[in-house]
Amino acid sequence: MTVLHWQKSTYSQEASACVYLATTLTGTILMRESDESATILTTGRRQLGSLISALRADQCAVVAGPRVKL
Repeated sequence: MTVLHWQKSTYSQEASACVYLATTLTGTILMRESDESATILTTGRRQLGSLISALRADQCAVVAGPRVKL
C-alpha cells in the first residue's frame, strides 16, 4: 500500500478551509479539502495548471450554493 504525503496549499490560511495536494506514483494529482477529507478529486498536471492559470486571471465563475453530498 502506497502512503500519500499530503501537502497543504500555501494559500490556505484558515484552519477549516485548507486545500491539500498529493501526487501518486503514476503522476496523478489528488486534492482534498480539510473539512471533507474523505472526498478526493483527481486530476493531471496539465489540467491543474489550466485551473490555476484561470483562477489567477480571474476567469472562473464562482457559484455559491449549498454543498451536495454525493
